[in-house]
Amino acid sequence: MNGSKTAEQVGGIEQSVEDEAIGEGSTDSTHLTYSDYADAYFRTRFGFDPRRDLVWSEVCRYLQNAFIPEDARVLDVGAGYCNFINNVRGSERHAVDLFTELPDFAEDGVHAHVGSCTDMSFLADDSIDIAFTSNLFEHLTREQLIPTMNELRRVVRTEGTLIVLQPNFRFCYNTYFDDYTHLQIFTDRSLFDLLEVFGFRVREAKPRFLPVNMKSTLRLRLPMLRQIVRFYLALPFKPLAGQMLFVCENTPKV
Repeated sequence: MNGSKTAEQVGGIEQSVEDEAIGEGSTDSTHLTYSDYADAYFRTRFGFDPRRDLVWSEVCRYLQNAFIPEDARVLDVGAGYCNFINNVRGSERHAVDLFTELPDFAEDGVHAHVGSCTDMSFLADDSIDIAFTSNLFEHLTREQLIPTMNELRRVVRTEGTLIVLQPNFRFCYNTYFDDYTHLQIFTDRSLFDLLEVFGFRVREAKPRFLPVNMKSTLRLRLPMLRQIVRFYLALPFKPLAGQMLFVCENTPKV
């Protein structure tokens, strides 16, 4: 399942070539700017569906009760349609994404920042208690992932929390590259090591947390979708789950 960028999130698409190389300012579909390319993802692979909020309201309910104090300063990196950040409570809420329509989907009280997750200079050091990212890292090149992790390390306060929801290649390898923007592979084992390398101590890891493809789920038009998601999250086992959940603590910076 994905939503705020749950499995199909493009908020993580980052610029890997210069705009000039792909036609800065062009509106011709054969000569796209990078921002055109990012926005096109939301019109095709990751189209808006209001029912996605039914799923995310329950996912956020689960995460808020377990990991997110209501007075926390919360950051959603790769926020997409703002399904996560709109459904959590916090004293301060921020959303960042390349999606140019991000501010249109952020509810009142959410600070929407259109830009790259590789540069979050709009946030001060140690200014965030909880950072969340859903289905982001697989959209980044290695050259983009490193500064993104460094920025997360910088803005999340010491002993603050990073929550990562991510496709687990071990359990969804047969559909993983159906998304043309997936660039990197992560499993629960490799993600653990990545987070530790950048100073995030893993407190909790769930290799199976949610199904991967929310688009397929929404196509079923299931009745009582909110109740189904709540029931699923309460199960001790997770049938068809291909998404993993990691909850990490930012260790002291030296």
